[in-house]
Amino acid sequence: MNDLGSTRNPALARWVDEVAAHTQPERVHWCDGSPEEYAVLCAEMTAAGTLLALNPDTHPRCYLHRSHPDDVARVEHLTFVCTRHEEAAGPNNHWRDPAEMRAMMTALFAGCMRHRTLYVIPYCMGPEGSPYARYGVELTDSPYVVANMYLMTRMGAAARRQIEAGAQYVRGIHSTGTLDPARRYIVHFPESREIMSFGSGYGGNALLGKKCHALRIASWQAHEEGWLAEHMLLMGVESPDGEVHYIAGAFPSACGKTNLAMLVPPAAYRGWKIHTLGDDIVWLHPGDDGRLWAINPEAGFFGVAPGTGKRTNPNAVAMLHHDTIFTNSALTADGRPWWEGLDEGEPAVDWQGRPYTPGSGPAAHPNSRFTVSIRQCPSYSPRAEDPAGVPLSAILFGGRRAALAPLVLEAEDFTHGVLLGAAMASETTAAATGEVGIVRRDPMAMQPFCGYHFGDYWAHWLDIGRRLSRPPGIYQVNWFRKDDAGRFLWPGFGDNLRVLEWIVGRCRKTAEARTTPAGRVPAPGALNVHGLDLPAGTLERLLHIEPAAWRRECSAISLHLAHYGLRVPEDLHDKLEAIRRALPPD
Repeated sequence: MNDLGSTRNPALARWVDEVAAHTQPERVHWCDGSPEEYAVLCAEMTAAGTLLALNPDTHPRCYLHRSHPDDVARVEHLTFVCTRHEEAAGPNNHWRDPAEMRAMMTALFAGCMRHRTLYVIPYCMGPEGSPYARYGVELTDSPYVVANMYLMTRMGAAARRQIEAGAQYVRGIHSTGTLDPARRYIVHFPESREIMSFGSGYGGNALLGKKCHALRIASWQAHEEGWLAEHMLLMGVESPDGEVHYIAGAFPSACGKTNLAMLVPPAAYRGWKIHTLGDDIVWLHPGDDGRLWAINPEAGFFGVAPGTGKRTNPNAVAMLHHDTIFTNSALTADGRPWWEGLDEGEPAVDWQGRPYTPGSGPAAHPNSRFTVSIRQCPSYSPRAEDPAGVPLSAILFGGRRAALAPLVLEAEDFTHGVLLGAAMASETTAAATGEVGIVRRDPMAMQPFCGYHFGDYWAHWLDIGRRLSRPPGIYQVNWFRKDDAGRFLWPGFGDNLRVLEWIVGRCRKTAEARTTPAGRVPAPGALNVHGLDLPAGTLERLLHIEPAAWRRECSAISLHLAHYGLRVPEDLHDKLEAIRRALPPD
């Protein structure tokens, strides 16, 4: 049954044969990850109607894929972590008994690939040759998944050779099934490094190297092996004197993570450069030098399209004009992709292929995506392929708070920084939920992705910190503070470099800070606002710590931590209590 190659790894060959016998595909294709293979796949999908070729003059080798309307996003309520003991998964995960779930998934996969091709995708997460790289093999019946994995990971012959040489690998099985929402499950078995995904073709549910492997399975593996798998961007900030400081940052959705990773310096920052190494996932390893070293396990972007425009993220727009797969975007009359916020063109056809009428709702799906190699980003840094990774100077924890959190807050030590991450929160917007200002906690932006109990996860962070003699500084940032009329106080986007400059200055011990009960903020005159048209008093308001509001926040954080029970480290409770005691009375 095997077609176009096999493997010298007996265990891998046996597993593929067993899955093929169970799912009954028409043929088995071992992917080599070559550009020729990718081109053939795209041509076959175009002929079959799975992909639509876009305007070859404006978007050469670009394609549009339209998902089934019931299959357009991750399905967190159908995503499970199956460990032997339920407590290990924690209240932050949906748990099922692994034996029962494995039996159910095995039944779903029976004969599901008849008349289809089973694609074998060996892939590498992380720079090839890196001691921090990890490997996986995804078996799928979706050529769309293969094409996206080609752009998102280092897949193919090189990864296969490493596995044949003895590298351990995560085993993933995926089938679109019949795309029935009632038969859709994304299941993780972290103890045996396995993933099973059935009934969805959408990115996060089907590209098993991404959230499933690089976060849910990897976070469990990192806990066992002494490193961290995090939902973070990775960027370098180069000052005019040529010194580069690398920063990782965790941000919940709608908080500008990708925009920050590709930031374009404002005109006032001539000589400053941003180096983009990743926008979504970072693996962090303690180094022999006492620093924390970072790699991006991915090789591409699977970015949200709406809101991406020349004003918000010009680097992203610039990289999407060739060799890109768009998913669920709209189209212009001349066959170019379009979405709300693009700032160019007009939609003629909506994301479902229907003629678009202004006023009939969004033309592009709000979760429409682009998949593209990171190398196409104008600010891409070759250090993304450095096997040693890059040393971190700082870690950012972001959020969307209208009043409480200052523009930037420096943790007084690593434990305080872990508390800031554990307490991360954003306030809902009307566009997202219909309710405004509801605070939702998303610790380290890992709420949907941590593969084990949050209490154990925070304890692991603290353990990592104790191993570092030169730990990164940890900062909370908030670009979304508002005035009494509901207007944003800070311009954001490129001007966020002003905050990064202060953070770099703190790392270099050249920028001044003022101590508050909640942490350190820029001292008067330390944050460069030259050229900004900020009304009088705005900067003071952006950096203000309101004692009464922070007392309420401390109480809310205490309840949040209590939800995770006795596994929460006492150090976090103690640090929270110290902040509460330091706040002045009314």
